[in-house]
Amino acid sequence: MKKSCLIAVIATLAAVAGALAAVAVYLHRREKELDEYERLLFGEDKAETVEPAAEQPAEDPSAEDAAE
Repeated sequence: MKKSCLIAVIATLAAVAGALAAVAVYLHRREKELDEYERLLFGEDKAETVEPAAEQPAEDPSAEDAAE
């Protein structure tokens, strides 16, 4: 095998390995972003939790009439 042909094969293999590494890094970062988005979208953040109106005690209308 000629020296130039060997160099071309090695360069091609290096390019393929680099491309695979870039794809792996991209997918890893994208997965982290999606996990963060899912946590923000579906997770329970205690600082932003708002109680639903159904769980709040209802005011008694008869108590208002008695006060008048």
